[in-house]
Amino acid sequence: MRKKIIAFFTGAIIVGVLAGGQASASAEAYKVQQGDSLWSISQKHGTSVQQLKSWNDLSSDLIFPNQQLHISADKAVNKENNIDDIYVVKSGDSLWKISQKFGVQVNELIAWNKLSSDLIHPGQKLAVKGNPVPVQTETVNTVSQQPAPEQKEAVAQQSAPKETQAPAQQPAPEQAQAPAEKNESASPQGNEMTVTATAYTAYCNGCSGVTATGIDLRSNPGQKVIAVDPSVIPLGSKVHVEGYGTAIAGDTGGAIKGNKIDVFVPSKSEAMKFGVKTVKIKVLN
Repeated sequence: MRKKIIAFFTGAIIVGVLAGGQASASAEAYKVQQGDSLWSISQKHGTSVQQLKSWNDLSSDLIFPNQQLHISADKAVNKENNIDDIYVVKSGDSLWKISQKFGVQVNELIAWNKLSSDLIHPGQKLAVKGNPVPVQTETVNTVSQQPAPEQKEAVAQQSAPKETQAPAQQPAPEQAQAPAEKNESASPQGNEMTVTATAYTAYCNGCSGVTATGIDLRSNPGQKVIAVDPSVIPLGSKVHVEGYGTAIAGDTGGAIKGNKIDVFVPSKSEAMKFGVKTVKIKVLN
């Protein structure tokens, strides 16, 4: 009798292990059924069509019955990006809030998850860890390359007449001033560009008053915020706008593409008065 009981429990354990293995496998992959589409599968599993295509290397929306699809950004699917952690989007989340929670940049979340916009929805799975995205490399190179010829010209123009007027005493203070000019040009100026600027308010038709990064403009009418194209100016950056001041790149807009910005002002009359301008901006970080 004891042998039969032991054999029964041994069989139950084996069945449980096999069932667990099958559940794990099914959690990583989905078998396409008749009538399925990428859209219906994305809605069923809380993800997006773009992510399904990325995880499964699909070049189009065509899928076939019995095809196996990855339905989550697990380590196996995302090993090429070294993605370790996954976050499930909750109601009220934005890319800005998620980036602050995990200490990453908004543009890194967009790159790791191959998003085409800032729109996310509850239940969507996002990778929150991966390879660093060097968005500011070009800015740093631009700053480091431009001052060099200007400083050389300044030294060449100033030192020649100074040496003829005062042979021994004048060169010393000139050399002491040169490093100070280098520090001023390299610190808070940032990457400069010329853009087309318009203005908007928190009370336009269809506006909620809350930006793409979660800033409540109606509760903070004095906040300096601009809408930008994240592919040109990363969300969350500090930007100095000529004639407006230093603002946060905290919003986006359907018409804001390329070198265009939209500055937030408290009232509709101020927005109308602002009109359309060509201004210089500096991305400070």
